[in-house]
Amino acid sequence: MEGMLKMAGNNTPEPASSFKQTRCSQLDLTGTSTDQTDGSRLDRTPASTESFGSNAPADKIDVESAINVQPFTPILTTTDWNAEWMALQQARRKADNPTYWDSRSHTFPTSTEPSAYARRFIELAGIQPRETVFDMGCGTGALAVPLGLAGHKVVAADFSRGMLDRMSEALEQADVHTVFPMQLSWEEDWAAKGVRPGMVDVCTASRSIATANLRDSLLRLTDIARRRVCITLTTGSSPRTDERIMAELGLKDALCPDYLYAINILAAEGVLPQVDFIRSERNDTFDTPEQAAESLRRMIDGAAGAVVGEQQRQAAYVRLHAWLNDNLVPNEHAGSPDGHGGVQKALRLRNPRVITWAFIAWDK
Repeated sequence: MEGMLKMAGNNTPEPASSFKQTRCSQLDLTGTSTDQTDGSRLDRTPASTESFGSNAPADKIDVESAINVQPFTPILTTTDWNAEWMALQQARRKADNPTYWDSRSHTFPTSTEPSAYARRFIELAGIQPRETVFDMGCGTGALAVPLGLAGHKVVAADFSRGMLDRMSEALEQADVHTVFPMQLSWEEDWAAKGVRPGMVDVCTASRSIATANLRDSLLRLTDIARRRVCITLTTGSSPRTDERIMAELGLKDALCPDYLYAINILAAEGVLPQVDFIRSERNDTFDTPEQAAESLRRMIDGAAGAVVGEQQRQAAYVRLHAWLNDNLVPNEHAGSPDGHGGVQKALRLRNPRVITWAFIAWDK
């Protein structure tokens, strides 16, 4: 019973036992109750119409406001983030294919000395001595080769035969025999290839998840690992695109932070991942201003896709000429190795392209 009970002619509260004899109140929406106990009338103050947060007594009800309140539906917890990811993938780029990566495999470095990115990834992964690893999208072995050198048994999978061949050359050069290459795509039937649940201690997917169905990819990795899964995704910029350049060309909204989709999808599955960040730099060089313009036009097309309109894309092309005049400079290191099996060219961008990768890991 809300408020203080007032007996007619008596301010003494009614004993608790008398509540058993109380008949149900008949609420009058004008604010008056006709409830009676033992012939006594219970007075009730009219419902308040004051706004929430006023000095109105806590037991007063704003009936009109309560009736007009609209239910709030939080987008964060009701959005199907994997469905949005799938739609985004269709809109912004073509699906990867092994032929493209076969043709590019010779441009990727193969070294027994891990890059700064690979060292940081392995550090964050926390792989214990003698633990086994499944490295999906291994490329030329940026993780698999140093893990093999450290004595781990690694199944290194990639859908590009060219990438696997380059990794095999590095493994042979390093005399590593604990890394086992496997040609495998994200979409294939993994079980048919012998990839089974709980097969390894740790699963990794470094800079390799560009799949149509992100949830399926994350759950596949989770299923294979006995202890831990570690991946990296872009926070905006990627090797193909640059967040700063796109913003300066008027395409700020063309890029999406891929890692947020993974976090939201994992959260919906009841997984609370560890999140960290790894920064890396790219120093793109060009022979001529025309070559630089063509490269950045491809960047615009790849980033924009169907996410922005044609008018916005054309406006970015127009801005590109002035942007290159301000940002394309002679390369003082022309002729030096470029780290990709070639040499640096005559021109470079004034500032290196910075890529921040989100490192996302979760334990089983």
